[in-house]
Amino acid sequence: MRKLQIGVIGSCLDLDLSEDTIKCAQQLGKLIAESGDILVFGAEKDIDSLPTVAAKSAIRSGGITVGMTYEKGMNLFDNKAASIVIATGLVRGGGRELSLMLSCDVVIAVAGGSGTLNEICIAYQANIPVIIIKGYGGWSDKLSGTFLDERIRYRFEYANTAKQALDKARLI
Repeated sequence: MRKLQIGVIGSCLDLDLSEDTIKCAQQLGKLIAESGDILVFGAEKDIDSLPTVAAKSAIRSGGITVGMTYEKGMNLFDNKAASIVIATGLVRGGGRELSLMLSCDVVIAVAGGSGTLNEICIAYQANIPVIIIKGYGGWSDKLSGTFLDERIRYRFEYANTAKQALDKARLI
């Protein structure tokens, strides 16, 4: 049986995120690794993010991560986060996000700014379920329990903890 490819999306660490938010991302990565599923994330070379925090935690817990970079080449970022690198050659802000979301069976969002919103929109249009961990601000909290538009494709599921989010993801 194929392992689930779980996308983790969320804020870059240039925002003033709480220690609890970072711990949530670490816990999520650890839980995905322990589940035996694969964590898929946007690998950045110039800034850390909650998805990178989750990926590093997954690696430390013996998991497999797929880092999709927006650049060309394989040595563009801290390899402590990705077991597998997909060098898309696509730009940040449109190209890479499409490939990233379409490579996921389900997506889990923590907080998030405009890049996270872009990814959520792509997942929504592709009918890829998005589970939101509430309580950490950003687009995750704004969209929790709502529909993105009048098409009412699906309501964004929400969870209060990383464990609850992963449990919901594994049921989809």
